[in-house]
Amino acid sequence: MFHFPMLWHRSRTQNANGRSRLTLPDDEFAAIYAISDIHGCCREFGEAERRIYEDGTSTPGRKLIVLLGDYIDRGPDSRSVLERLSSPVAHGYRRIMLAGNHDDEFARMYRHPAMLGEWIDFAGTETLASYGIDVEQTVRMKGLRGLHRLVIEMVDEQHIALIESFPVCLQIGKLLFVHAGVRPGVDLKRQTDTDLMWIREPFLSDGPGLPIFVIHGHTPVLEPTFGRQRLAIDTAAAATGALSILKIANGEITFL
Repeated sequence: MFHFPMLWHRSRTQNANGRSRLTLPDDEFAAIYAISDIHGCCREFGEAERRIYEDGTSTPGRKLIVLLGDYIDRGPDSRSVLERLSSPVAHGYRRIMLAGNHDDEFARMYRHPAMLGEWIDFAGTETLASYGIDVEQTVRMKGLRGLHRLVIEMVDEQHIALIESFPVCLQIGKLLFVHAGVRPGVDLKRQTDTDLMWIREPFLSDGPGLPIFVIHGHTPVLEPTFGRQRLAIDTAAAATGALSILKIANGEITFL
């Protein structure tokens, strides 16, 4: 069981790289649920939200769902995941979607055609396939320029705008929700978006080195795993079918 000190303020700040960072008071929600690294697994995501709504019936008051990024790539239906993220949540719930490195790279590729070849090597072709784009055939017939024209035509720009709107982290009291982690010992105001969306070591070994407890994804684990002042909840849904659901209520961490 974990208990966290109160922090009574709300803010939204913007860092030099453009993504916002949220801070909310920790008395606003009766329960907080967190999910990480959906990676195109829309069926599993839908089932996770159903389980959250079912569980939430036993917890009076407003509830928060925090998604820790990487909604696309690897799994079979990235487009449907983004469509679901565009839809409202159930009454009494708020959903906050944080940016993951895969989401950020997808949006950057869409805006900057020169990145397309590098992006394909990084992310593979599953996301574009979910939009009806056959990458191999298109490149063979029309080259990378033709592929990018097709991307602009077939990918819903509202999905890109949605991704670009995602904040990079959320702090609630001494809890920090973020995709990858933080640079140990570095003040949060000095952390870059790249740090928060991409870091592994030395964060995984050393922890944040700050007076916070970090809940993150990005680095797959077989089951939710505690480290130094941190908890990893990316259970590699695209490979295992397991999408872990963290719940925090009354200062206690449990899993659905």
